[in-house]
Amino acid sequence: MPRRSKLLPAPIYPLISLGVLLLVWHLAVRWWQIPDYLLPPPSAVFDALSAGFVSGSLWPHIWATLVNTLSGYAIGCALAIALGALLAESETFERFVYPVLVGLQATPKVALGPIILVWFGFGAASKIVLVALVCFFPLFVNTVNGIRRTDPELLEACRAFSASRLFLLWHVKLPAALGDIFAGLQIGVSLALIGAVVGEFLSAQKGLGYLIASSSVSMSLATMFAGVILLAVTGLIGAEIVRALQRRVVFWQARKQ
Repeated sequence: MPRRSKLLPAPIYPLISLGVLLLVWHLAVRWWQIPDYLLPPPSAVFDALSAGFVSGSLWPHIWATLVNTLSGYAIGCALAIALGALLAESETFERFVYPVLVGLQATPKVALGPIILVWFGFGAASKIVLVALVCFFPLFVNTVNGIRRTDPELLEACRAFSASRLFLLWHVKLPAALGDIFAGLQIGVSLALIGAVVGEFLSAQKGLGYLIASSSVSMSLATMFAGVILLAVTGLIGAEIVRALQRRVVFWQARKQ
């Protein structure tokens, strides 16, 4: 059955939802006369954003959060894929390491925060480590599951031509697991931002998390909402970048959709 043609371009639909949300927000503040210290109007938040961009006060916070997030995300994802492939290929490694990783994942990262601060200091290193820990496990699990769900008949056909174990992993199993790996990468984007903000809450002099925490002391709710909006936009852009990479790399799945 042929698909119905779209009436509007895809980006228009979320923009409509955003417009409705802003309208409801504005009307709710106006009708019920909610004070600014409880819920600022959208205009006050946009004023805080524009003033921060024009004065340049927001850029150091955005840059600090981006650097911490991207660095920790890259490290955590690289380790997750490497260890996931190793665990999927080695039962011995799974017996020794998997229970430890599950226990580490079950531990709240906020509880590990003070220990990480003691070990790595109050600079960017502690935030990067926290981000790497937060985004590691979802991608690790997806990598293991994706590799183990490789078509056994395809593996047997390759083995019939004397394909080595390394050849099978690199040319057969990992490409077959790319769909699961990119799903883990998308989950990791939002989790990485959470890890960065938690690290900035604990100890920082710059960053969007620091901006939100410091604004709460002065009860500047418009600035707090501006920081939250910037985090949401950053996460949305990151997720869209990963989705675009997935469509380009895992092109055979895009053709099936």
